[in-house]
Amino acid sequence: MHLDATLIAQLVVFLLLAWFTAKFVWPPITRALDERAKKIADGLAAADRAKAELASANQAVEQELARSHHESAQRLAEAERRAQAMIEEARKKAEEAGQGIIAQAKAEAEQQLIKARETLRDQVAGLAVKGAEAILHREVNPQVHADLLARLKAEL
Repeated sequence: MHLDATLIAQLVVFLLLAWFTAKFVWPPITRALDERAKKIADGLAAADRAKAELASANQAVEQELARSHHESAQRLAEAERRAQAMIEEARKKAEEAGQGIIAQAKAEAEQQLIKARETLRDQVAGLAVKGAEAILHREVNPQVHADLLARLKAEL
């Protein structure tokens, strides 16, 4: 065989192989590569969407946490104000009750003082009458001299 015929035969076989590959082998390979590239692109897009959704969800969670912290701080402050108001009200009631008790005790002490003075006046009047009897050496009748004894009590 000739070298030229071999080269031509190899060229024909190569061209047939290239045509066969381009017609039957290459389209499924390119289709598979395109499908794979599309799947990868879809996966990357889905990952980007998921990342964006995650960031959005994290931001929403942070906002909700901040709002709940703010609400709990407000509720705590309101509870503290209420507790202070209740303490102040209880303090005022206790002071009023204490003042009432003190006023009642003062009134009772004043009554006891008046009663003690009256008793003391009666005893002093009795002693004055006994002293007058001793000086006069005779008996003084309390019913007869009631007016005199009443003036004596008033002066004491």
